[in-house]
Amino acid sequence: MKFTTIFGVIVALIVIGFLTMTHTVKEFEQALVLQFGEAKRVENPWGQDADAGLKFKSPVENIITLDRRNLEVDLQPVELVASDQERLVVDAFVRYRIVDAIRFYEALQTERGAQLQLQSIMDSTLRDVLGRVDRPNIIAGRRAELMAEIQQVSNNVVKDKSFGIEIIDVRIKRADLPPANTEQVFNRMVTERKQIAELLRSEGRERALEITSTAEKDATIIRAEAQQKAEIIRGEGDKERNNVYAAAYNKNPEFFAFYRSMEAYKKGLGTGTTYVLSPDSDFLSYLDDQGGPR
Repeated sequence: MKFTTIFGVIVALIVIGFLTMTHTVKEFEQALVLQFGEAKRVENPWGQDADAGLKFKSPVENIITLDRRNLEVDLQPVELVASDQERLVVDAFVRYRIVDAIRFYEALQTERGAQLQLQSIMDSTLRDVLGRVDRPNIIAGRRAELMAEIQQVSNNVVKDKSFGIEIIDVRIKRADLPPANTEQVFNRMVTERKQIAELLRSEGRERALEITSTAEKDATIIRAEAQQKAEIIRGEGDKERNNVYAAAYNKNPEFFAFYRSMEAYKKGLGTGTTYVLSPDSDFLSYLDDQGGPR
């Protein structure tokens, strides 16, 4: 019994000692080893070949686990003034990674500390970079170019401060007008669009008037020319008709008189026509006497 107890104590001491002197590092982690609060070394650090697994340490060493993967900070929206004096609310996020765990611990301690520092740096950088550009370029025109510039500027800042991190990406999720200005800007845009629409309508009416006047002028000229041609043709037709009549008269005056009377009857004696003439009128002489006028 006594031997069993002693054996159990020894085993327990061995297990406790093993647990105290070992720790495990996962592939996506990097372990910062501290001794009395001072950073001594980094196990499985970023930028080197993966060396995850079981690790040994002295009982007086403590382990702080840091992420080996890319980290993301969703920044608080920043209200700034663009170069055209338009106020904007910019919502962005930043991705970074811990490239020097010892410097990271000494400067920022934790990821929460990194978030606070990055928020401050990005606030300043966003105001500085976007404050030199007008609103349309921030919203759409040069957005990609501006994000690259913000990343470069902010990355230079964290390098100068030796935070042990590297900013690998900055993205502007949204750049909108402040709620207080939205209605005012919207009304102004509506007014501008109405002015443009009225200008276009005025130009359209002026153009329509020009087209209508030109068309009426052309129509008047065409009608006058057509009338002139018609008069000429009619005159030529009358001349030809008279020539025909004269030739017919010279050839047979009596038949010509008969033909002209028939033409007159055809034109004058329509359905329901009533004529009141004296008995000796020459107009109906061919109806009264087939021998013709007396």
